[in-house]
Amino acid sequence: LVNMPCSVSVMQESANQIEIISIPDLLSDAIAEIRAVCIEEIGVWMKMYSDAFLNDSYLKYVGWTLHDRQGEVRLKCLKALQSLYTNRELFPKLELFTNRFKDRIVSMTLDKEYDVAVEAIRLVTLILHGSEEALSNEDCENVYHLVYSAHRPVAVAAGEFLHKKLFSRHDPQAEEALAKRRGRNSPNGNLIRMLVLFFLESELHEHAAYLVDSLWESSQELLKDWECMTELLLEEPVQGEEAMSDRQESALIELMVCTIRQAAEAHPPVGRGTGKRVLTAKERKTQIDDRNKLTEHFIIALPMLLSKYSADAEKVANLLQIPQYFDLEIYSTGRMEKHLDALLKQIKFVVEKHVESDVLEACSKTYSILCSEEYTIQNRVDIAHSQLIDEFVDRFNHSVEDLLQEGEEADDDDIYNVLSTLKRLTSFHNAHDLTKWDLFSNCYRLLRTGIEHGAMPEQIVVQALQCSHYSILWQLVKITEGSPSKEDLLVLRKTVKSFLAVCQQCLSNVNTPVKEQAFMLLCDLLMIFSHQLMTGGREGLQPLVFNPDSGLQSELLSFVMDHVFIDQDDENQSMEGDEEDEANKIEALHKRRNLLAAFSKLIIYDIVDMHAAADIFKHYMKYYNDYGDIIKETLSKTRQIDKIQCAKTLILSLQQLFNELVQEQGPNLDRTSAHVSGIKELARRFALTFGLDQIKTREAVATLHKDGIEFAFKYQNQKGQDYPPPNLAFLEVLSEFSSKLLRQDKKTQIFRIWPQHRNNKGKRKRTPVKSQPNTMCPV
Repeated sequence: LVNMPCSVSVMQESANQIEIISIPDLLSDAIAEIRAVCIEEIGVWMKMYSDAFLNDSYLKYVGWTLHDRQGEVRLKCLKALQSLYTNRELFPKLELFTNRFKDRIVSMTLDKEYDVAVEAIRLVTLILHGSEEALSNEDCENVYHLVYSAHRPVAVAAGEFLHKKLFSRHDPQAEEALAKRRGRNSPNGNLIRMLVLFFLESELHEHAAYLVDSLWESSQELLKDWECMTELLLEEPVQGEEAMSDRQESALIELMVCTIRQAAEAHPPVGRGTGKRVLTAKERKTQIDDRNKLTEHFIIALPMLLSKYSADAEKVANLLQIPQYFDLEIYSTGRMEKHLDALLKQIKFVVEKHVESDVLEACSKTYSILCSEEYTIQNRVDIAHSQLIDEFVDRFNHSVEDLLQEGEEADDDDIYNVLSTLKRLTSFHNAHDLTKWDLFSNCYRLLRTGIEHGAMPEQIVVQALQCSHYSILWQLVKITEGSPSKEDLLVLRKTVKSFLAVCQQCLSNVNTPVKEQAFMLLCDLLMIFSHQLMTGGREGLQPLVFNPDSGLQSELLSFVMDHVFIDQDDENQSMEGDEEDEANKIEALHKRRNLLAAFSKLIIYDIVDMHAAADIFKHYMKYYNDYGDIIKETLSKTRQIDKIQCAKTLILSLQQLFNELVQEQGPNLDRTSAHVSGIKELARRFALTFGLDQIKTREAVATLHKDGIEFAFKYQNQKGQDYPPPNLAFLEVLSEFSSKLLRQDKKTQIFRIWPQHRNNKGKRKRTPVKSQPNTMCPV
């Protein structure tokens, strides 16, 4: 119709006829493509011949189609509206439509189909651009929170909306004049303050990287104004300028670090996007230019920022993330070594002032980055780092001697001196090889004293365990990278053996943090020093292989049963309703998941006997929400290792549950009870894991039935041979696996049952035993 060479009046008359005859029918057509084409053409009419067609008679069809069940149709509808709202002259004619359908359009920003949601946000942005009064504060807030969406196109579209809403009234000339009067170099101060306030009001402080990424395409110039950000942080407010609060300063530092990361890495944060993509030549050049720009600026500014905020752990930990994005060659090529010395001096002050793990780890990581061998500044940084470690090792050795001499009479100062220096050294030992300072010896002395006398503070024990662990790992790194002698191997073996013994003894410590730390380190070391250490042509490391004995395996399993499979509500029954308590519960669950995962890896890699997994598998249903994914993955991996042994482990877990139930309820079980149904449901879930290929799982399923039947008839009834065995009800549980048996194997399983009953020393009758009601044969 659009291309027909006829007058508008003729077209309108034709369209009226089409409307009467076809449009309602076309828009309700069963085929989505027809509805989409129809609404698209209506949009073309209204745009090209707005005087004739842009009225409520046609707009009503567009409004109705916003509710179409097919995303394709809704998408065409939104794009048709976008073409209308782009023309500012058409806004008066769209006012009634906007008022009537605005709520629907805003709600479509949450559409289940992301393409539709993106176009809905763009349409709302056009409405905002045409008339700010058209959208209420509530409408805007519904779009604001989408900047934190995990779907990047949605977030970027929301970022464009936020940019227009926050910065649309910005007058560059007025801002520049105001900045000059205040002695500022950048006119963006007020805009950055507005961004900080928005970030704080959103109350999603851990998602600063998402906010920055959402605004990156629309507000990149503002977000890369690092000079303005450092001005706001370093300089005192002038007359007429409001001082930033502590929260605002923290938020600005966090946002600033996120903008630095975005510029230096040139890809979205983790969790948004499918991964790193290959940059174009233009994008690569922009990335290099941005990295040079931020490096040149923060090489000078960072020491000043650290000096001002050195007492604030949160701010310092964030600021110390910046050096990892530097082009470190600029220190040398730009003759900026004095600024490097200033940075190293400030980091030393921070290490001496703080014991918070986040701050110390950030300092350690910064030293590690600056010590990289590929840069000429490495020697200068290494000297400063060694001097710092020398100082703290000397302090640690003296404080340990004082603490051990004082014994039970040690005061808080003695304890603090040991703990504070040990925390610092442990944080540095994680990223740096400190074996030449032999921290293991004094850490081991502290651990042995704690075991023998039981008076060592738990935090010292936890830190000593971790520091010893790092020391062992660095010793192993040296051996694997070099050509070790037999004596070197024996020395390390002795060290590992003594430390494993200490960790095993710590499993019975009264303090939960100590026990958890010892358990995790035991699992890690048993994994590292397992038979896999010899793979890749490293058979010479065989003396370092440790296999846990049955006693240690039992202790590890008992620890998992006592500290993982517990009722979280009972553990935290005093914590209800408080957000902080809820956070503590989540953190406690995270710890327990880590404990279970650490032990499960030992099973998967054949370090702990597979039958130990039975105690884990039996909790699959009860703790499905907390650990279901871990247990399922463990089951899958063990089956890949040994199908038959895995099947034996599965049936063993069901037998354990059955025995526990018999002990609780006695031999006469109520087979309709929830407990019995729970065991059967678990068996059904286990059966599903065998898949559909009966040939592949034939031997494993047959072995499972064999073990299950033997268990069912293992014991005789105390009332006599004519009464059913006490475990006969277990056949009901076993029947859940019967669908996985091949037909020929079912006969084999039947003969396992009846001869066992009929031919007991030749005294049994050929008639079946007296059976309990509802007993099922598993075939």
